[in-house]
Amino acid sequence: MPKTPSISLIEILIMSLESLWSNRLRTGLTMLGMVIGIAAVIAVTSVGQGVQLATERQIQALGSNVLLVLSGASRTRGVSQGSGSSSALTWQDAQAVRSQVPSAQGVTAFLQRGNIQMVFDDQNIASTLIGTDIYYSDVKTIYPTEGRFFNQADMDTAAAVVVLGSKVRSDLFPTAINPLGQNIRIQNRLYQVLGVMESKGAVGTTDQDDRVYIPLTNMSSQIVGNNAISGVSINGFWISATDTEELEAAQFQVSNLLRIRHNISEPRFDDFRIINQVDTIAASNSIVGLFTVMVGAIAGISLVVGGIGIANIMLVSVVERTREIGVRKAIGATKGAILSQFLTEAVVVSTIGGCIGVVMGILLAYGAANIFAFPFVVSIWAIAAGFGLSIVVGLLAGVIPARSAASLDPITALRSD
Repeated sequence: MPKTPSISLIEILIMSLESLWSNRLRTGLTMLGMVIGIAAVIAVTSVGQGVQLATERQIQALGSNVLLVLSGASRTRGVSQGSGSSSALTWQDAQAVRSQVPSAQGVTAFLQRGNIQMVFDDQNIASTLIGTDIYYSDVKTIYPTEGRFFNQADMDTAAAVVVLGSKVRSDLFPTAINPLGQNIRIQNRLYQVLGVMESKGAVGTTDQDDRVYIPLTNMSSQIVGNNAISGVSINGFWISATDTEELEAAQFQVSNLLRIRHNISEPRFDDFRIINQVDTIAASNSIVGLFTVMVGAIAGISLVVGGIGIANIMLVSVVERTREIGVRKAIGATKGAILSQFLTEAVVVSTIGGCIGVVMGILLAYGAANIFAFPFVVSIWAIAAGFGLSIVVGLLAGVIPARSAASLDPITALRSD
């Protein structure tokens, strides 16, 4: 009995490539679904991770081991007076926290007003004005690169001095002019420039460099006016701890101290709120992570659509090549050889499409990172998952057409047109 000739894997691969090349348009359209699917998965995952990293860095720029205590509505006999009635927090509250809370390494109070006009010569800009104390630089880890921050003497005398954010300095003063010692006008009052702060960039919609700092005592008496029932009114204060593990203890201690000072018996009556930066980072990462997974899953659907396209094109290919299959089976090709060739074609299409998709996905992610100014991050796991999924989808999509081709009766196939 004559021995059936065997076909090597190399020969099957060469025949598959020749078949795909002879139908280049069909092959290209088949690959397109895989290319789009993998590129979308990699690009979306990369953009999501980049946005997550950028958001985390921005929040950490505010300090990852800090608490922000903000004023709520004041209360009279347990009844809320409404937002803006008067400030519930005072500078004296911040000073009490500094001296009585062991977990608080540093405390700095602030009083803030936005859209305040700053004038120098013929330059007129609107910026955020912050009245604060001498501890601000250490708690917020932002320091002057030119000149100095105001000192205790400036606080005691409510001196009309100002420290500029880096953006305000560039917007208000021409490059040739040294701002130190110059006078700028804030609400018809002259303030002498003491220093210029280092650049910190933007956090969300808030530009940390578009700020101007003056002594809290001057802000309270000259700009805002004191609307606290007693003491110096503030919008809130920042608290720095030695490390992130101390934040929970500091939050607990600060809450209890403020309730005692404000005669609050139950937490639901709190006239202040505390924001933990660690919680903010975790919440932000969770939201961005869920969004990335959701959009990545949608992009993954296109891989399945691409697999359906491969199956469809391969089924059409079986019909078109019925006579060729009949000839090959008549001269001795086995079912296994026919099956192997069609499976190989499906895998080759998905592999090449996967490679192109990976490159396109990386390029799209790189372009998005440069355009929108967030870190360029490429996940090896996303590449591996996307490429691996394309191979699996291509293989599964080729099984039914390959079995259909291998099952053709050679006599019937030879009679087909």
